Amino acid sequence: MNSNLLLDARERVFAAASQIFEESGRQTMPTVDQVRRLAKVDMHAATAAMREWRRQQTAQAAPIAVAVPEVVAKANEQAIAQLWTQAQELANQSLREAQSAWDAERTELDQMRVELSDAFEAQADELELAKSRIEALENEARETAELAAAELQKLRDELDHVRGEMGAATTRAERADATAAELEHRVADLRAELDRAHADVDQVRAEIKRTTTDAESLRNELAAVKAKAEAADQAHQEHRKEAAKEAQRCAEKVVAAEKSRDALAKEAAAARESAARLSGQLEAVQAQNAALIETLRGKVSGND
Repeated sequence: MNSNLLLDARERVFAAASQIFEESGRQTMPTVDQVRRLAKVDMHAATAAMREWRRQQTAQAAPIAVAVPEVVAKANEQAIAQLWTQAQELANQSLREAQSAWDAERTELDQMRVELSDAFEAQADELELAKSRIEALENEARETAELAAAELQKLRDELDHVRGEMGAATTRAERADATAAELEHRVADLRAELDRAHADVDQVRAEIKRTTTDAESLRNELAAVKAKAEAADQAHQEHRKEAAKEAQRCAEKVVAAEKSRDALAKEAAAARESAARLSGQLEAVQAQNAALIETLRGKVSGND
């Protein structure tokens, strides 16, 4: 990634965090989500920059507990001892404040992990919904092809029956012509429905692609949060294991959705080929029907 873009994102995150912190009267640390929305950056950039910003706001402190120097004690033992005790209390207070800030940050990381897990669940639900919609479109395309095949077979049976009954050739030919015309309308309607189904499939494919991209972004963000949680607190091993398992399950769902998408593309291609084949068969039947009608009309005229 361009270093200038990373630097720009870092500066925007710092500015947004400082703005939110000042608006709260410097009483409440801003959350990563608040800063991300205000700075208009992705979650990964916001998380990385916020860690650095918080380190700048939190002073490093260490416990101070040393004995009063002998020289100072001799100068004024009681006064210096009291002053030294106050200094230790101030130092320890700074340590407690730093510890409190760290605890707040750790709590925030846990909250981020929960939010990302919820986001993964939402993505999984969207993938399931897309899968159901694709299955419905596949069934509709299959039923359309079967209906067209049945209508074509019906027309062929009627034409065969017309050939066997020459005495009523004219009537049967007209009926076959009407049936062919009706079938043409039906095929046109079925073709329109199939085109709509193809459009829906393309839309679903675009939705799957967008969902897959969002899921990949969430997977990267969850990996960053999990790495931070591992470095921050070893006591949360079980929680991190559950987060890793949940991320794996979400990844498996994403892979399954991608396989369903590929299968849908194959079914859509097969449906288009079937529609083209039915259209060709219909044209051939219409040509045979027209030739048969002309032959029958010539025979009828000869008999007259």
